[in-house]
Amino acid sequence: MNKWSGVASVAYKRWRNPELRSDANFVGQFDEVQGTDNEICTVTAGVVSGDRASASGSDQPEEILTVDDALEAIGFGKFQWKMSALTGLSWVGDAMEMMILSILGPQLHCEWRLPGYQVALITSVVFIGMVFGSPSWGNVCDTYGRKVGLTMCMCWSLFYGLLSAFAPVYGWLLFLRSLVGFGVAGAPQSVTLYSEFLPVKARGMCIMMIATFWALGSVFEVLLALFVMPTLGWRWLLGLSTIPMAIFVCFCFWLPESARFHVLTGKAEKAMATLTRIANDNGKAMPRGKIVACQQNNRRRIKDLFTPQFRRTTLLLWFSWFANSFSYYGIVLLTTELFQAGHTCAAAHGAKIEPNCSLECKYLTSADYKDLLWTTLAEFPGLLVILLLIDRIGRKKSMALCFFMYSVFILPLFACLDRLSVTICIFIARAFISGGFQVAFVYTPEVFPTEIRAFAMGTCSAISRLGGLITPFVAQVLLRASLPVTLSLYCGLSLLGGIAALILPIETLGRSLRETISDQEA
Repeated sequence: MNKWSGVASVAYKRWRNPELRSDANFVGQFDEVQGTDNEICTVTAGVVSGDRASASGSDQPEEILTVDDALEAIGFGKFQWKMSALTGLSWVGDAMEMMILSILGPQLHCEWRLPGYQVALITSVVFIGMVFGSPSWGNVCDTYGRKVGLTMCMCWSLFYGLLSAFAPVYGWLLFLRSLVGFGVAGAPQSVTLYSEFLPVKARGMCIMMIATFWALGSVFEVLLALFVMPTLGWRWLLGLSTIPMAIFVCFCFWLPESARFHVLTGKAEKAMATLTRIANDNGKAMPRGKIVACQQNNRRRIKDLFTPQFRRTTLLLWFSWFANSFSYYGIVLLTTELFQAGHTCAAAHGAKIEPNCSLECKYLTSADYKDLLWTTLAEFPGLLVILLLIDRIGRKKSMALCFFMYSVFILPLFACLDRLSVTICIFIARAFISGGFQVAFVYTPEVFPTEIRAFAMGTCSAISRLGGLITPFVAQVLLRASLPVTLSLYCGLSLLGGIAALILPIETLGRSLRETISDQEA
């Protein structure tokens, strides 16, 4: 009954140009010419008789469907909105845990009678945990999946965040907060996961919209502290601050795994099921074609970031992330230091800001929380400006603009200004550096292929945490010796950060995500 006999003819399709995905842009090859360094995917053409195998060309291979093709056809819709809300919860939790650092220190300084260096150590151990956690979670996400890594890091942060509320002594608090830092270091992987579900045209704007969850988390933490700290105390604040992470953990079962990750790990059927689910949620028809799985190589090593095509990008991005973190947390700390010192005018003319007694106790008042709230609100206009520019002038120019504008509004602080003028300059400077930091979160997942994307994101985040670890010694220690030198460091480093952004070798505006390093080379 079966008239056809013989073996299957296998055609190999090489992607000569990653931007062009149609069959017309592929060249068919047979088994004899498999020896190539380029990415090759196989498609079974069908079973034909021995003498008629593939020579007749009557049986055409099934049309290949890439993840980019599917996402472009499906578009942005209900599914992505739900992804925004759920991944945004991890950003809210991360922001709240970081904002605690500016609130917890003064409270414990008074309650436990801690000297200044021990108060600073509460902040430092969190950043130290992040330095080790960022590449670790990136490695997990590239090995076991984005959903697995993000869920694990949120469960970790939730558990140790709750435990830190019960810390009996100072030593236990340091240990538990360092573990919280290790956990929340994986929160940026939510951007990696989210970006892999977005069509090209929507990617920049949507990731910047996710960044608003960070600003919302910071505002929520200040408001929570305003109501909780005077009555219930810091332990309740630590416990209640884990609520966004708890909500995320409760609903994380809905999160799908990245279709790009499935394709790269040889699970074409799961990738197709995920894309079909997205199409159904968005009310769109799934495009015709077959997903081709390509087994990933043994990557996620640090040397993969320093291959010839990535070396310059990696080094420039590391410096940009460092400068962003150093400048962002620096302006946050400078705000408090300059206002509390009360000698800004004299310091601007070379006088030293004299340190207070290390055991002098000063609780944060409601007025302090309101000032902190106004400063935090500066991030919203910064995000709005970048949201309007990122898809018009590109990622590189947007990041550079933020660095340069930060430097411009740091310069007036060298002069003798009244408090209102200082507040305005700091407000605008923080708005721009916050926006620039979020551009880095857009650019980094776009420039690295899926094969090493999460690991690259993790290493960049680790480098940025080093900037956050160092900046307190400049904004709080060096400031007391010389305000002009302190401001010069922030101004100079941000200028260098802007130059580094401009000379990045690749502009990712309108560029599809690459899956493998071979795609990148092509």
